[in-house]
Amino acid sequence: MERPAFEDIVLAHYEGLYRFALSLARSESDAADLVQQTFAIYATKGHQIREAAKIKSWLFTTLRREFLGQRRRAERFTDEPPDDDTPDLAPEKLDALDGAAVLEALGQLPLEYREPLALFYLEDFTYQEIAAHLGIPIGTVMSRLSRAKSRLRTLLGDE
Repeated sequence: MERPAFEDIVLAHYEGLYRFALSLARSESDAADLVQQTFAIYATKGHQIREAAKIKSWLFTTLRREFLGQRRRAERFTDEPPDDDTPDLAPEKLDALDGAAVLEALGQLPLEYREPLALFYLEDFTYQEIAAHLGIPIGTVMSRLSRAKSRLRTLLGDE
């Protein structure tokens, strides 16, 4: 099977990569930068991928690594501790939520919960794909998804 053209790969994966980047970065401009950087890396190293079916996974893994690398670099140059605390809120209502409220609440989750939740619900990755992508056991994926959904319900219940 022939490798798809670069433009076809961008068209096929841009939207999903952007949604994933937005869930990680919590900023539209940072998300767009991450996606652009991911495609730039693909343009230089994509020829190393042997199977065209693995391009999507490679792109998501590369985007995640870029995000983590940028985060590490940013933390080295700040005096403030990372903001990974989730507010402890009591649930009230889960009706009438819009996508912006859900994305905002998703952005408040710690990264370890945000990543599997975004990959599962926004990108339709399976548990096995998430486990391989994040380098964690499937049981850990399932428990993180459960905890993430619980925290998300709590956050959305008080908005």
